[in-house]
Amino acid sequence: MRLWSIHPKYMDTKGLLALWREGLLAKAVLGGKTRGYRNHPQILRFRKAKKPVSVINAYLFFVFLEAEKRNFNFDRSKIKEEILKDKIPVSKGQRDYEFELLKDKLRVRDTIKLAELINISCADLNPLFYLVEGDIERWEKAHNILQKI
Repeated sequence: MRLWSIHPKYMDTKGLLALWREGLLAKAVLGGKTRGYRNHPQILRFRKAKKPVSVINAYLFFVFLEAEKRNFNFDRSKIKEEILKDKIPVSKGQRDYEFELLKDKLRVRDTIKLAELINISCADLNPLFYLVEGDIERWEKAHNILQKI
């Protein structure tokens, strides 16, 4: 499961569809409607909010808006529009790591989308997040690999 911190505008079609599905799964987890993924790090950062389901709804709303710009037919009834009160901090290192990870994925599955992103050095965040100083999150596999080196 990956709930990207970077703005959904950077996603290719497959990435945006996966983000929507995984966001809806996260909503089900946070709403207590499924048992799986309860302790997944991507879920835990939403769970820390005062109203986790409201926060994931706000997150998904921005994914929905991006899909709408592309004339995709995402089911709007699956989410509730929320006014952003709680934002989630994301470190610069995490943002940069995610953007590079996305570009690596695009090298394989969508070189046209990659070409759109290749000269962007600093990715925007999903508006649910705000930027703070810091490194890659400890729960990222890359962080664990870097620690062993």
